[in-house]
Amino acid sequence: MQITKELPDAVAQAADKGGHEPTLADRITELLSNQIRKGMYPVNARLPTEKFMTEQYGVSRTVIREAISRLKSEGLVESRQGSGTVVLDPTSAEVFRLGRDLVDPALGVVRILELRRGIEAEMAALAAERRTAEQMEDIRHALQRIDWAVEAHGDGVEEDLAFHLAVSRATGNPHYTELLGMLTRSLRDAIKLTRGNEARRSDLTAQVRTEHAEICAAIEAQDPQRARQAAFFHMRNTEERILKAERSFWTGDSRTAAQRLAGADLTTVLRRAVEAQADKGR
Repeated sequence: MQITKELPDAVAQAADKGGHEPTLADRITELLSNQIRKGMYPVNARLPTEKFMTEQYGVSRTVIREAISRLKSEGLVESRQGSGTVVLDPTSAEVFRLGRDLVDPALGVVRILELRRGIEAEMAALAAERRTAEQMEDIRHALQRIDWAVEAHGDGVEEDLAFHLAVSRATGNPHYTELLGMLTRSLRDAIKLTRGNEARRSDLTAQVRTEHAEICAAIEAQDPQRARQAAFFHMRNTEERILKAERSFWTGDSRTAAQRLAGADLTTVLRRAVEAQADKGR
């Protein structure tokens, strides 16, 4: 198999410590992680395209996407609009890999949800007042894409984020979209955790679907108060669902993301986002 020729022996043996054969995604993730930590990909550098890596390592795009998803969970890379997958500072990610145990792993998620509660509520209200027919179609389509992702057994994280970004654009105030864009990494972590928890039970999945649909319906009805209330309750209900998550949920990737959120410094997050925008403009 081509992958065994491309990947170092150390990577091929990486998962043997756990007593099981490493998967292709395990090997690719370990290889890219080591390359990033050794500085082969500097901070703010772009990773090669999916197409390039599938040819280089002889694996499918599904394997590459899984590896990139894991690197995102570890805080080593992030997706930036117009820039592809960009490398983050590995020393910051290491803090979360080696960080202390959390007394309450839900705390970081709840902090982001509390912040979003006010933003999302007013955003939905403004969208209800100002949305155009074209923007309303974008919101409906974004909602539908969440359903498609769930039906295809996906996590729906990107589709969920896209739905809220579609609402932000309908406000007519670009600062809402810019703010969500700057907070994308933290928002993605929070959404991944909340959706991961909700996916464990069909009744919770249905609740989320109903809440999103109500936000969409209120905006379509051009009812600001109803939209504000729908978005507020969606955030509050999401908090309650995450606080009730079983202890077994807070392991693996969920634990890593929770640690990252608990230690998040939004001043640093926003500063990096501004610097990235400045670099793109040069």
